[in-house]
Amino acid sequence: MLAARYLAGYPPELIQQAERLRLDGRLAEHLARRLPQAHEVRSDAALFDYVNALKNRHLRNAGPLNFVGYDAKLRVLQQALGTHTRRTQVQGARLRMRREIRVATLFKEAPAALLHMIVVHELAHLRELEHNKAFYQLCQHMEPDYFQLEFDLRLYLMNMENPA
Repeated sequence: MLAARYLAGYPPELIQQAERLRLDGRLAEHLARRLPQAHEVRSDAALFDYVNALKNRHLRNAGPLNFVGYDAKLRVLQQALGTHTRRTQVQGARLRMRREIRVATLFKEAPAALLHMIVVHELAHLRELEHNKAFYQLCQHMEPDYFQLEFDLRLYLMNMENPA
């Protein structure tokens, strides 16, 4: 069952409902109704501006981002839709922290709400490295519908992998 892979941990009734929508060929229609708005963030430069605007609105005291871009190497099957990396860089006698956010290229064509959700997720890693309670509270602070959008993202991926 395809839904079980993307919706593991959700109640069985919800998994069955999602699988029924997919098998009946109504999942894409359902997602189009829930997530109708497209976005114009197609280039790395536009993504950098988009992410920095969100960061400046919600995480003013977080360190600067050195790179933000789409990454074609991120694979959904390895559970990576976006990454946040920190690495130290030696510059003379000083150490500098280099922060990068990479977003899977499939979000170039995804609905705007899903791009927003993945960016919020990666920005939350600037403050909280682990997926703990504080991390998800920060995600909800930046996007009140975070959990619904995460579920919609799982449905979107399920539909992309195997539309009925």
